Amino acid sequence: MRDRLALPVIGLVSTLVVLSVAFLLLGRQREIQRGYDVSALPALNAFLNGTSAVLLTVGYVFIRLKKVTAHKTCMVTAFGVSSLFLISYLIYHYQVGSVPFGGTGWIRPVYFTLLISHIVLAACIVPLALVTIYRAWTEQFEKHMRIARWTLPLWLYVSVTGLIVYWMLYHLYGPA
Repeated sequence: MRDRLALPVIGLVSTLVVLSVAFLLLGRQREIQRGYDVSALPALNAFLNGTSAVLLTVGYVFIRLKKVTAHKTCMVTAFGVSSLFLISYLIYHYQVGSVPFGGTGWIRPVYFTLLISHIVLAACIVPLALVTIYRAWTEQFEKHMRIARWTLPLWLYVSVTGLIVYWMLYHLYGPA
C-alpha cells in the first residue's frame, strides 16, 4: 500500500528536477542574472561529485563487508552530497546560463558524447536513487538490492563523468 503513494511522489519529484534542469539549460532566455558571484560553484560542484563518487564506492565496500550501518551512513551522505550538488548546479546555471565548450577538432565529439551520456544518465539517477533509498528505508531489502545493482554503477558513472566534464570545460580548453 505504501508503494502506491511513494512511487508516484518519487516520479513527480524526479520529473520536477529534470524539468527544472532542462528549463535552465535549454528553455530560459539568455538574459544573465547579475548580483552574485557564482564563479566558485563549478569547482564546488566538481568537489561534490568527487565526494559522492568516493562515498558510493566506500559504501559499496562496506556492504560487501556486511557493515550495514557504515554502508547506510555512506549512502545517505552520498545522497545528501548529490542533493547539495543539484542545488549548487541549479543556482550556478540560473545565474550564468549554459556554458559553451571551447575545444575544437577531435575533442569536441569526445566531449559531447561524454556530456550527453552524463546528462541522460543523470536524469535517470534521480528516480533510481530515490527508489533505491526508499526500498532500503522501508526495509524491502530484496527489492533494494535488485535496483541498487543498477543504481550504483550508473550513479558512479554520473559522478565521475561530471568530474571529467568539469575538467574538460573549465581546465582543459576553457569555456568558448
